[in-house]
Amino acid sequence: MRLPTALRAGAAGEAALLNAAEVEAERIVALLRIAVAVGLLLAMMLAVESVRVIDEPHLRRQIGLAAATMLSYLAVGVLIYWMIGRGLFKPWMIWLAVLTDCSFLLLNTFLSLVNTGVPGGAVFAMPAVWMAPVVLAFGVLRLSPLRLAVMLLLIAAGFGWMILWQPPEAAPDLVGRIRLTLDSPPNFMRLVMLCLAGAVLVVAAVRMRALLHRSIEEARQKANLTRYLPAQLADRLAGGGLEALREGRQLQMAILFIDIRGFTSWCEGREPQEVSRLITEFRARVEDVSAGTGGLIDKYIGDAAMILFDGERAAVRALDCAEGLLAQMKGWRRERETAGETGLGVGIGVHWGEVYSGVTGTPKRLEYSVFGDTVNTAARLEQLTKAQGMAVIASAALLREAGAEPARDGWTALPAEVLRGHSKGLALFGKAQG
Repeated sequence: MRLPTALRAGAAGEAALLNAAEVEAERIVALLRIAVAVGLLLAMMLAVESVRVIDEPHLRRQIGLAAATMLSYLAVGVLIYWMIGRGLFKPWMIWLAVLTDCSFLLLNTFLSLVNTGVPGGAVFAMPAVWMAPVVLAFGVLRLSPLRLAVMLLLIAAGFGWMILWQPPEAAPDLVGRIRLTLDSPPNFMRLVMLCLAGAVLVVAAVRMRALLHRSIEEARQKANLTRYLPAQLADRLAGGGLEALREGRQLQMAILFIDIRGFTSWCEGREPQEVSRLITEFRARVEDVSAGTGGLIDKYIGDAAMILFDGERAAVRALDCAEGLLAQMKGWRRERETAGETGLGVGIGVHWGEVYSGVTGTPKRLEYSVFGDTVNTAARLEQLTKAQGMAVIASAALLREAGAEPARDGWTALPAEVLRGHSKGLALFGKAQG
């Protein structure tokens, strides 16, 4: 089933926002990657300086390997940050960054095993393993459960394979080499990596808290807007569409007015509670039919309501709403008459045309509405139903837009009416209350 244009546009907009947020997260990861590489290089220099004399060849190779890895990691961070700044980084490239992080971790750990010549069972004695919390913290910062799960799977699989790995030739001083990995300089490097992982998680927590705060604020704004505006508009407005709606726009729309006949005379001598109960029952029925046909209740005016229809099949939905309201009000009248109460009829006017649509007012008192001759005409058609003895009067423009055939659909042609403010008669069709 093909999605309506509005839904497709909304989905595309959400996808674009999500992609932008993910790229921004990768920009932060790139900065942290640079900071981690620089921090580890400095820590390694301090650790090496504390040893002063390094005689073992495998230790010199280990230091060179670590320095080369950190410099390469720094270069990757700088490259990604530069690409994002130039707009060259695409969302799909985040997967490449994820694989790069995991590759650096696993490759450096494995080369450490190869260089020292110790079996894979001692893999967790290698200082490089302690980069794993840093890499996983990057995954948390990306706010993507899938990417984090892939990273965890790759790292676990890589370390699992290394545990089973055996060197081709055992190191001559195996115990001594393992002991060196637990000496003060390697432990100092482990402490630095642990602190860096914690720092990355702090950044992730700050970012998630900011996102949570933004979500709460948007929910609060949406709740405030729905106090003054139709609920159907809340998502658009809370998402930043208020200013656009304040500017207003011209569009084609169907306007429906419905009013209770004889309400004023019925109210004479009634208790306020009885009047309130009747209005509540009336509005509940109007809202039920309006919701079922995708109408937007613009306002209630005493015993009357104004309902708007825009978007796909707006004219058809307006006619469906008029038919539904007639059926609802007919059933309501019978219920009241069966209960021994006065049965009340309604008048409905429906028109199609161009309107101004927008939000007016201040943040303390907002109102969404439509204005223009189309609105005035629909209101006058509703008033005309009493004089013409009809329950519904629709303009020929509305029926034409809906693709309706008046004769086949039970509409009666009415004399053209010259409404106030018009120089020419308006072609009208009506339906009596069945």
